[in-house]
Amino acid sequence: MSTETPGLPFEIDDTIDPTLVTGRAGVPLVIELFRQLGVAQAIDAHVAVKQRQRGLSPSELVESLIVLWASGGDRCQDLATLREDQALATLLGHPLPAATTVRDFLEAFHREDGPLWAAGPAATIPLESAPLVGLGTANRPLVAGLQRGARARTATLDVDATLVESHKDAATVAYDGTRGYQPVVVLWAEQDVIVHDQFRDGHVPAGCGNVRVLEQAVGNLPQGITQLFLRADSALYETAVLRWCEARQIGYAISADMSTPLKTEILRLPEAAWQRDREEPDAVRAWAEVPYVPDDGDHRKDRPCVRRYLAVRVQKRQGQLFADGSSVHYFAVVTNRDENGLALLQWHRAKAGTVEHAHHVLKRELAAAALPSGKFGANAAWFRLNVLTYNLLTALKRLTLPGDLRTARPKRLRFLLFNTVGKVVAHARRTLLRLSGALQHALLVRAAEQDRPAGPGLAGD
Repeated sequence: MSTETPGLPFEIDDTIDPTLVTGRAGVPLVIELFRQLGVAQAIDAHVAVKQRQRGLSPSELVESLIVLWASGGDRCQDLATLREDQALATLLGHPLPAATTVRDFLEAFHREDGPLWAAGPAATIPLESAPLVGLGTANRPLVAGLQRGARARTATLDVDATLVESHKDAATVAYDGTRGYQPVVVLWAEQDVIVHDQFRDGHVPAGCGNVRVLEQAVGNLPQGITQLFLRADSALYETAVLRWCEARQIGYAISADMSTPLKTEILRLPEAAWQRDREEPDAVRAWAEVPYVPDDGDHRKDRPCVRRYLAVRVQKRQGQLFADGSSVHYFAVVTNRDENGLALLQWHRAKAGTVEHAHHVLKRELAAAALPSGKFGANAAWFRLNVLTYNLLTALKRLTLPGDLRTARPKRLRFLLFNTVGKVVAHARRTLLRLSGALQHALLVRAAEQDRPAGPGLAGD
């Protein structure tokens, strides 16, 4: 009796010309939208970096990184695999660069010993170089294009910082002991696009310089917004931010620091003041309005807009304790909105599904966590290009894709759409992409024919 393990019933035939076939037939769809929305043109207009006279343009280098990340790669050296895909290069209209070329491009965004901006009493942030500012400018036509195709009148800005771990020598230690960087992003929740990001060293506190971040985020919004709102954690609990929002009639809900005076007022509340929030398997949540006026001279009752404090009490069920040994925890939110307190708390919590989700996608499903350099400016450009890719995928889903693909994450898009097999055929002075899947074919045709200029054609098998 044979003990040989049976293999799969096929053999490898290496006679097929690899220049005709790509396993990434859906990726050019992303680049086509990148060009249609005017992002490529904006990058070439606003990102001036030194390069060889016959080298790829800045937009082509950016396209190559977007192709890399859309395909599932997350490091510059992964470009070596893409460079072997000649069919993909044919569809893009340019070759893929070497890893060293991309690293040189990224390091052109760095400015050694450049000016610093004092974000707080003991925190400075390098001012962005001209090319890095140009990348931010290139995000505007993308956001504006999404707004034209899927209009929203309300802009809820969700602000949050995230830690990106790095063991480069230049990385600094954050508040929790993590070595790396701590960029801040501002997400427009209704459109699921990031309208501003600010790259920061790890040691820079999240609670500083946020008025400037908000000013730049609002400046990047397209025309047609009639209502502005802000949701944030306690990093934005500072008088300057509250005043800034109130002066512009921006409704906000921001987690408040649990100061001793605030906690004292919460503990004074009678049990009748607490209203049911929700029950969890191991705890019961309740909320209450707190008659709290901070002694800072800014929270006066005679102000046109009165700031309200809403408290949340989380009680562990009998016999269960929090990690610190207590059975009750308190949290608070400050708001200038006059709606029902519970509805406001639920609205504030929703940012966990927006900006915190965006952090997850940027770091786990794109390449924001795989910082390529020891130079601050190069890493800032890498992070901002990941933000641009995040926004581009949002625009792709909302403007072109049907059904549940409108909410698909990059991992699912790769499986169903980007990393599909296609055959490139030259016929009658046309470049045709032949696809084997009816679903993929339908999606690509649907997207490619929406105001697409004359160019490469698509053909089904």
